[in-house]
Amino acid sequence: METGVSDVTPAGWLGELDFSTIRSRITPFTLGPSEGFRPTASQLPPHSESEQRDTPATVSMCHVIVTCRSMLWTLLSIVAAFGELIAFMSTDWLVGSPRTPDAVFGPHGATAAGEAYRPTLGIYGRCIKLPHLQRGILCGPYAVHFGEIASGFWQATSIFLAGGILLLCAVAFISVFTMCFQSIMKKSIFNVCGLLQGIAGLFLILGLMLYPAGWGSDKVQLYCGQDAAPYRAGLCSMGWAFYTAMGGTVLTFLCAIFSAQAEIATSSDKVQEEIEEGKSLICLL
Repeated sequence: METGVSDVTPAGWLGELDFSTIRSRITPFTLGPSEGFRPTASQLPPHSESEQRDTPATVSMCHVIVTCRSMLWTLLSIVAAFGELIAFMSTDWLVGSPRTPDAVFGPHGATAAGEAYRPTLGIYGRCIKLPHLQRGILCGPYAVHFGEIASGFWQATSIFLAGGILLLCAVAFISVFTMCFQSIMKKSIFNVCGLLQGIAGLFLILGLMLYPAGWGSDKVQLYCGQDAAPYRAGLCSMGWAFYTAMGGTVLTFLCAIFSAQAEIATSSDKVQEEIEEGKSLICLL
């Protein structure tokens, strides 16, 4: 008995299908490690890729953070650097005994008539009054080359002081930018600067300890008398430059310690709250 239904089995249907056409119509999917199936870039709607290109990249803002402790540390760092630099360049390390321009310094002191003055002697410079000068005192370096410095101890003093001052000037320069940048190479810039200030303080101490050891040189004895000897100034007295260098050394160590407080102030919870609120200028007490 014939029916209207075709006597074709399902296997026959499969045999008549073109598998190349089926494969071309199957859309490929990529399987991520934890995302399951997701469409590839070719399956995304046309506007999706354009939206991705038009989306602006996230730009890290420069947050200017100003606190009392950080600003105080910056100010003290600059003062310490300039104080040491001015003291190093000054000639008022040793103040000689009173004399006149044409005086002859003998065993009993300066002997000559006229207006007396006190010459000064620095690490590499001096201030004297020459007979042919009617007014003023001539100041300048007595050592043109490094080897002409009065004593080997003073040469070592110059090296240590110059190294310490170089570090302090570098920290003073960096400290100006700590308001905007609080880290360098993933390290706290305050901690790095505090470490440099501690090293600079050690250099300064070594330089100041070696300086009096050079008081026995011939150059110092011309200004301070024959009684001058290492760690004994003879007829000379200490000038303001020596005390300024000592004060700058103490201030350097205080800055090294205070840098930790500046770090705490700029990374406090209040600062983080201001940053989360989207503020670029943050001023806190």
